[in-house]
Amino acid sequence: MTRIMSNQSASQDRAHMARALELAALGLYTTDPNPRVGCVVANAEGMLGEGWHVRAGEPHAEVLALRAAGPQARGASLYVTLEPCSHTGRTPPCADALIAAGVARVVCCTRDPNPKVAGAGIERLQRAGIAVEVGLFADEARRLNAGFFSRFERGRPYVRLKLAMSLDGRTAPAGGRQIWISGEASRADVQTWRARSSAVLTGAGTVLCDDPQLNVRLSYGPWVRQPLRVVLDTMLRTARGAKIFNNDEALVFAAAEAPVGSFKDIQVERIPRADGGLDLDAVMQNLTAREVNELLAPTVHDGTKHKQPKVVSLVSGGRRRHHELLACAHYVDESRTRMGECFA
Repeated sequence: MTRIMSNQSASQDRAHMARALELAALGLYTTDPNPRVGCVVANAEGMLGEGWHVRAGEPHAEVLALRAAGPQARGASLYVTLEPCSHTGRTPPCADALIAAGVARVVCCTRDPNPKVAGAGIERLQRAGIAVEVGLFADEARRLNAGFFSRFERGRPYVRLKLAMSLDGRTAPAGGRQIWISGEASRADVQTWRARSSAVLTGAGTVLCDDPQLNVRLSYGPWVRQPLRVVLDTMLRTARGAKIFNNDEALVFAAAEAPVGSFKDIQVERIPRADGGLDLDAVMQNLTAREVNELLAPTVHDGTKHKQPKVVSLVSGGRRRHHELLACAHYVDESRTRMGECFA
């Protein structure tokens, strides 16, 4: 049976796991669709090696930490923010690497929700005589990988709603003319949320009115992972020349009867209709199958003043105000709202 947190060297355990979480966070923008994972190998004298998962298909955190520790890993403790995998995916099983290295003890924050693992990694380690403890900083590890856990436990991505509006409750001036509501700091913050997202979702109306790129313009390393850009366009009204389609990482959801038109070289997924637009359940299922962990959903508004600002339906894809589809369908897990000055 898995032991839940020994009191032995508790302060040392906390320090090493805190460092492992710091390492895991270094992969915030890059590991998708894999989870962000950090690892530390240590003994009573101190840290022997550390590592963090950088990119899907590249070595996992445990393997990198074991490489850094070398022969000293034998008999040592290993601290990792997620259960070591037990299956062959893009890389070999980490559990086997830990057994081969001869570590004596493994401390992990939480079990892996992936049904291909789901405790199997822990069981394999225990069968090899390695002591396993689970639960240290579990909440922190789950928050770092909220989308990964959501995809496996709830069958849908973790959804963040982004909204910028004026202090009097409007997201655009009357007439729909374009104007910045948020400042430079807020726009920089949006870049960080895009960078950590698997996909960015918008509607056809926003594409037609604003022609956004919705790409990541942060410079955080030798390469930048771009999120999948997703457009909800019931009748394929958007233009093929829109900026959002300037690269291969774009996907359009449309109704079955929508004409293909100029979209022959763009990924178009046919989705059933619902509530006057597209079936959001079907959209979420499709994105989950595409390994989308975190979904960023900017919203648009009709530009009119309301005491309680309404979220525009992304399914309808226009600036026409509808019932709060995303919120009412309990898809929104987190809302990011930025306030600006009232329009003249």
